[in-house]
Amino acid sequence: MSSVAPQLSAPSLPQAWRVALPLFALLLLLLLLLFRETGLAMVGIWQRSDTFAHAFVVPPISLWLIWRQREALARLGPQPSFWFAIPFLAAALAWLLGDLVAVNALTQLALVAMLVLSVPLVLGHRVAWQIAFPLAFLFFAVPIGEFMMPALMEATADFTVAALRASGVPVYREGLQFVIPSGNWSVVEACSGLRYLMASGMVGTLFAYLNYNSLRRRLIFIAFAFALPLLANWLRAYIIVMLGHLSDNAIATGADHLVYGWVFFGIIMLAMFMIGARWAEPLESVALPTVPARSGSQAVWVGALLALLIALLPLSALTLLPGGSAGRAPALAAPQLQAWADNQTGLPDWTPIYRKPAAELQAAYMGQAQQPVGLHIAYYRGQTYDSKLVSSLNQLVRSEDKQWTRMGSQGQTLSLDGQDLRLRGTELRSAGTRLLVWQFYWIDGRLTASDVRAKLYGAWQRLSGRGDDAAAVIVYTVKDTDNAASAQALLQNFLQQNWGAIEAQLQQAKKDAAR
Repeated sequence: MSSVAPQLSAPSLPQAWRVALPLFALLLLLLLLLFRETGLAMVGIWQRSDTFAHAFVVPPISLWLIWRQREALARLGPQPSFWFAIPFLAAALAWLLGDLVAVNALTQLALVAMLVLSVPLVLGHRVAWQIAFPLAFLFFAVPIGEFMMPALMEATADFTVAALRASGVPVYREGLQFVIPSGNWSVVEACSGLRYLMASGMVGTLFAYLNYNSLRRRLIFIAFAFALPLLANWLRAYIIVMLGHLSDNAIATGADHLVYGWVFFGIIMLAMFMIGARWAEPLESVALPTVPARSGSQAVWVGALLALLIALLPLSALTLLPGGSAGRAPALAAPQLQAWADNQTGLPDWTPIYRKPAAELQAAYMGQAQQPVGLHIAYYRGQTYDSKLVSSLNQLVRSEDKQWTRMGSQGQTLSLDGQDLRLRGTELRSAGTRLLVWQFYWIDGRLTASDVRAKLYGAWQRLSGRGDDAAAVIVYTVKDTDNAASAQALLQNFLQQNWGAIEAQLQQAKKDAAR
């Protein structure tokens, strides 16, 4: 980084750059136009999610950081590095895969990667290396990280409960809920600390780049910037609960909960910068190239056209590949099960939340054990970003639900349809009632409880021309706290005895809709 950055007048700009800059700007505009739906979806997430609102400032900051390097860049002639076409192609294929399975995070990450990789492909690796940090900084604009929320919520609950007990406050905990003498508390999405982690990581990384020259110091401070908000969020949760407990819930509840949280976070960030400034290093004077490298405009044109052609490949492939399942909306009928009679009594009023399925079924059955079992099927066909099988919006219980609370999860292995299936087990609680819930996915005959495998199966299903029919299957029953094994045995017997009939109904729904 140069300590002196004189203004560049238009005549001082080398001829090679006068051709390369407008051409590269046009390429970027074309890429954003071609993948505008991906870009607009990314901006939409910035708008509606406080967790990623910081991403609005990422592109302007990146451009400012590049502008600070303008003198060094002007002395480096654009020399396309064509071998970067390989990672550019990989990013384009990643976008295609993400679009096939409707994964926003993958398509958005791939789009930013294509924008970044177009720099070395068109302008050369020397130019890209000169502005490596501003280019890498652009990835903070990708709204990714919500997959960490359950683990962060669990860690927050662990720390808060441990700290309360260490403070002499008796605690009874179930899942993310805990009870102390002064009241009930729960850890929800806002308590995960994810928004603090994202904002602190971005700002801390920028601070490290601007204030340190040593790579070692930069990496240490970046690690510190990611670790500090986690600890701060745990302390924030503990302090808020203690304030509510000591004040008999007069403070630190309701809106105060959020206000105190942000004030505490602001204090922590200020402390982080004060600590970081203690070891700040003076800017180093970097010798600039004295002779600009020459490059013919023809090579730059070739690089830009190569990038554009590669970017068109996944879009062209979408027009050639078979689309999602077409035809009528599927009709699901409650399957008739041997030794299990329809019975709509004995189960509490509960329905899982699945967004915009093509068809949905809720039924209840009674077997010889005289204990009812519920069956819920959410069937998806012609999946889109707003209507898809695997989505963070598909949940058993909303965090703001006033009636039902999610207590915890535990996997369960079950032999089903000739294969060992690892089911996803969850316990729900309402006033005086507990439910044991098992869930898994059916993707055109394949069974899995893994979100990742469900996405991969769905992509292969599309690529092989079999459409995108898939369903979420949920079975549940009332759980007796004195005999938890009986609920597990009941669900196991229900699935093993009746899965053939249930799958036959799913296959029939697919055939009927395809006619």
